[in-house]
Order: sequence, then C-alpha cells, then structure tokens
Amino acid sequence: MWFVGIGCLLLVMKLADFGFAATLSWLWILAPFGLAMLWWAFADGSGLTMRRAMDKMEERKHERRRRHMEALGLNWRRDRRVAVIKETRKVEPPPMAVVKKTEEERHNRDVITAFLPSRQELPPQRPTGDDKTA
Repeated sequence: MWFVGIGCLLLVMKLADFGFAATLSWLWILAPFGLAMLWWAFADGSGLTMRRAMDKMEERKHERRRRHMEALGLNWRRDRRVAVIKETRKVEPPPMAVVKKTEEERHNRDVITAFLPSRQELPPQRPTGDDKTA
C-alpha cells in the first residue's frame, strides 16, 4: 500500500511539474507501481495475505465470543485464570504447635461440662407408634 501511495504522490507531482518529481524520468515515477505489483504477487504467493485474513477473522471471533460472554454475565476465562493463579500462589500454613492446656483451663472445662447433661443422663426415648406390644 505504501508503494501505491508513493507512486500516486510522484505521479501527481510529475503531472503538476512540482518539486523534484518534475525532473525525474517516467521510469522512476512508475517504479513504485511496479514494486507494489511485485509485493502483492509475493504476498499472495507466500500465503501472507491469507494468514493475515485468517488472523483478522480469529480476532473477530474471539472479540464476539468475549462480548457475548460478558453480556451473559459469564467471565469464565478470567475465573479460570484466577483459579490457576490462586492455586500456584497457595501457601501452606505452617503446622500448628500442640497447645498445652494449663491446669486452670482443664479445671474450667470440667466445671462447664459438669452442668451439661451427657447422653447417658437423658431420659429414655418414648417408643414410637410402630412398635406397639400389648
């Protein structure tokens, strides 16, 4: 595209007899158009043009998918990335030291549990209606 733009600029300058292009031969004025044709032939032959078109289509597809996911309120790709990052950054806490209870703490526990009924001190359960023996 640059070759075409430069060629057009040189052509206009030559026709208007303006600047340095007025003194150049027509071969130098038309050379950028020939270079543009060679570039396009190379780009098409090597697959560069098709690759660029495919990349553009992929970018559109990703953008469309992103917009639709955001419209639905789903940001699954970000959530997955955040989960992976959190998993890699996860730090295991240091093992906790065994806490030795003091005599006063053991006494307090015994006093509190003394007022709580244990399972054996509960009154017996009433038989349900299924088990009638008369």
